[in-house]
Amino acid sequence: MPCLRLATAADLPALRRLVERAYRGDTARQGWTHEADLLDDERTSDAELAAAIAAPDKRVVVAFGASDAVVGTVTVAALPGSKAYLGMLCVDPDVQAAGLGRALLDHAAQVARQDLEASAIEMTVIDRRRELIAWYERRGYARTGEKRPFPGALPVDFAMVVLERSLI
Repeated sequence: MPCLRLATAADLPALRRLVERAYRGDTARQGWTHEADLLDDERTSDAELAAAIAAPDKRVVVAFGASDAVVGTVTVAALPGSKAYLGMLCVDPDVQAAGLGRALLDHAAQVARQDLEASAIEMTVIDRRRELIAWYERRGYARTGEKRPFPGALPVDFAMVVLERSLI
């Protein structure tokens, strides 16, 4: 099992490469969790990742593979009302389907409970990603019935489905 730890500023270049590789472009198409067929912009920025790493109410977890390369990440943020938000879960396309996503998801729930004192965790998933929503549902997340607009300024014809899981 890979080593999981909180990200530091030194991880930023590798973390950024991983996120872009897993979510966008041709490399993302090697895996099954990408957004490359829906979006072609950059997924994040150095500034956004650096802010998340430094924020006292967020935890950016990184996973290292056998060669000490960053192969996965997930971000957990505190929300009002004893909730946490899970975001930017991604696994390098070369190592997907080996259990790392599940390990990151479980670790994120533990971080939300212990570090952020959350009793529930929520996430959003693009509504067109039925297979990904089903994957989360098999791991205890349930649709809340809420949909939110896709974040950002890009005009898109899809929305974000809200999923939630109890942590107690």
